[in-house]
Amino acid sequence: MKIVQSVSGKFHHFHLARQLYGRGMLEAIYTSYPLWKLRNENLPTDVIKTFPWIHTLLAAKWRFGIHNETIDNDLLWWLFESLDKYVARTIPACDVFIGISASGLYTGAQSKHRGIKYICDRGSSHIKYQDNILREEYQRWGLRFSGIDLRVINKEMNEYELADCITVPSEFARISFIEMGVDPKKVKKIPYGADLKMFTPVGSPPKDIFEVLFVGQVSLRKGIPYLLSAFSNLKHSQKRLRIVGSVLPGMDDIFKNYNMDNVEILGPLPQSRLKHIMSTSHVMVLPSIEEGLALVQGQAMACGCPLISTVNTGAEDLFTNEKEGFIVPIRNPDVIAEKLEYLAQDCGQREKMSHAALARVKAINGWDTYGEKYVQLLSDITSGSN
Repeated sequence: MKIVQSVSGKFHHFHLARQLYGRGMLEAIYTSYPLWKLRNENLPTDVIKTFPWIHTLLAAKWRFGIHNETIDNDLLWWLFESLDKYVARTIPACDVFIGISASGLYTGAQSKHRGIKYICDRGSSHIKYQDNILREEYQRWGLRFSGIDLRVINKEMNEYELADCITVPSEFARISFIEMGVDPKKVKKIPYGADLKMFTPVGSPPKDIFEVLFVGQVSLRKGIPYLLSAFSNLKHSQKRLRIVGSVLPGMDDIFKNYNMDNVEILGPLPQSRLKHIMSTSHVMVLPSIEEGLALVQGQAMACGCPLISTVNTGAEDLFTNEKEGFIVPIRNPDVIAEKLEYLAQDCGQREKMSHAALARVKAINGWDTYGEKYVQLLSDITSGSN
């Protein structure tokens, strides 16, 4: 069986590519990433096909802090479109094409015309569900939000319809598709793994300060106001919140509403530094209102860091509530503050959760379980038993 993948960026697709390559199944992986940034992906260069022009321009803009919503939306759209059309023109013979959502419509249609099965891979909730909840959130905080690009929404809706099946990483994401009217039989849940080679414990949390961590895009989608509110209400004489990730425009207006004492905004960090911060944090909080299954959760667990995550992070498919951490409702800073207080006061329980997090993520077996489940789906879809 030969598989071709296509991804606008990297996301989790290179983890899947390594799984497929190790089983002799990967024919090619197409990406908008430049080849020089993929030299550490442990894949031979002849299976990596790049179309990096627009991605490189976008990355340069973001690196220099140049943001313009209209231009950014247009560039993202043309990134999706150009990669999709390039893959559709050049896709080699294969049995299954796996395309990340918004970048696979033309290739999916070409594949099906040639008798190739098409899987649409979606890393978040259904795009209309996502658009609706983001509109609610921006309105809640009084920030302008134009909505997800309608061109992208329409394209993804056509992909969902065309695909032989849709893969998602969590029950939260799966249910969002069902709520939006997609046939449950078409939506397949395969939870992500964790990189156990890169992320391991490399330190311990300090005893003289309670360290709280957030890792991800600093945005309303990630629930930053609820984290800031919860941290502000945490009754602890020595506490610090470290926020790691790129800050979206408009968030400075949100910061003004909160006491930012003992809050450090560190910006994006390399993974080598990230694992040290995760290892030396008492807890990582991920209060997102919407995503598929945040990869940073598995990374933190691999460093022995317990979690406080909302159900909309896909946490239920990664760990058990009150064992490796806490799973909480969205938009509820009081509950987050309560769990922070509990971990700050009960060092023994935090240690138990740390050990449980390590054990749990090791049981997931890195990305191998994800690979095994995806290969089973590929077998089912090509045999007609799907």
